[in-house]
Amino acid sequence: MQFAIAVFSAPEQASNRRALRFAEAVLAEGHAISRLFFYQAGVHSASSQQVTAQDELDLPRAWHEFVTQHQLDAVVCIAAALRRGQLNQAEAERYNRDGYSVQTPWELSGLGQLHDAAQSADRLICFGGP
Repeated sequence: MQFAIAVFSAPEQASNRRALRFAEAVLAEGHAISRLFFYQAGVHSASSQQVTAQDELDLPRAWHEFVTQHQLDAVVCIAAALRRGQLNQAEAERYNRDGYSVQTPWELSGLGQLHDAAQSADRLICFGGP
């Protein structure tokens, strides 16, 4: 079965951790993930600059390792990311900013990527949200 997974919650919220555990279970059970899509506060999951308390799970790092290890399609909503100061190198240059926090394997792209994922997957599973 093909899953698309959307993460709307920030890394410090329990639903973000549940999203990661669900994604791990999907692959462990032999299913596939067609796309991970990070939206709203979920875009902070792609930040290489977020610092997590030593006694907590570093979810941005865990997501990065998971996506890299499994070579997954991981998309960060560009509008939500820019609004929250999460830029990749190209956007930092475009907006004349000194630094950037979104790096490979993350891709900044539009909300249409979530629509495409929902259309092509057997199931769209969402975590967090308003």
